[in-house]
Amino acid sequence: MEKIVNSGLEQIRIVLVEPAGPLNVGAIARVMKNFGLRQLVLVNPQCDPLSAEARLLAVHAADLLESAHPVATLSEALTGCQRAVATTGRDRTTLPIHLESPRDCLPWLRSPLSDGTLPAAALIFGREDSGLTNAELNLAQRFVQIPTSEAYASMNLAQAVAVCCYELSIGRQSAVRSPQAGGGDGIDKGIDKAINPAINKVAAGESNPHSATAPTASLDTLEAYFNQLEALLLDIGYLYPHTAASRMEKFRRLFLRAQLSEPEVAMLRGVLSQMKWAIGQGSGEVRE
Repeated sequence: MEKIVNSGLEQIRIVLVEPAGPLNVGAIARVMKNFGLRQLVLVNPQCDPLSAEARLLAVHAADLLESAHPVATLSEALTGCQRAVATTGRDRTTLPIHLESPRDCLPWLRSPLSDGTLPAAALIFGREDSGLTNAELNLAQRFVQIPTSEAYASMNLAQAVAVCCYELSIGRQSAVRSPQAGGGDGIDKGIDKAINPAINKVAAGESNPHSATAPTASLDTLEAYFNQLEALLLDIGYLYPHTAASRMEKFRRLFLRAQLSEPEVAMLRGVLSQMKWAIGQGSGEVRE
């Protein structure tokens, strides 16, 4: 059997959200080692990843179980990541996301950033029985669905991870595809139409002259920005508590597609801070 030579895989995290089956976790460790992936992150695991059952299926990959990193939340699992892809096994009618095949999407996780470095990246898998929640999907930039037969569409978790690990190992490293636009209406469509050309240039590595040296913003940096933005929009009455979640989904999709750099996020957060200060002054005047 020909060995697969891997590159750009060491920085990719396989993230399992609340895995419940130790056999699944063990089998996932084994298939990860088969294809050269080393980082296993377990979000609030519902089983013991070091149990005899898990070790039985891991076989010679028990070291991956021992080095697996348990965390409390998905946000914590994504700390430091610049790219994240979430998997889903069912169509989403309540969230405007574009579903891609593993072969089309996953090479993006291992393709270089605009400065030539490889991104810290995560591939997220949901619970065996219910997958990922909409709130968890909101933390990713792109979304994968494995094409299966309509006669039996549901896949076992370990099998789904195996398919994706294989696609990652053979993925075209140079392939960079621009994430597709999500839903939206009215002013949101107008904003998308105006900004998409710039977004496409960023995704293709043709961004502004500073992008070659500025590091791409991590997802936790972006999450802090989204929280600050939501708080300000609630304060000024643009968002209402009962509709804030759905409106923020559109802002998330917009800014995640833009692949902002750390300085750009810092600039946007500075604008929000200045706006909050000006509102607090009651005059609307901005400081020089």
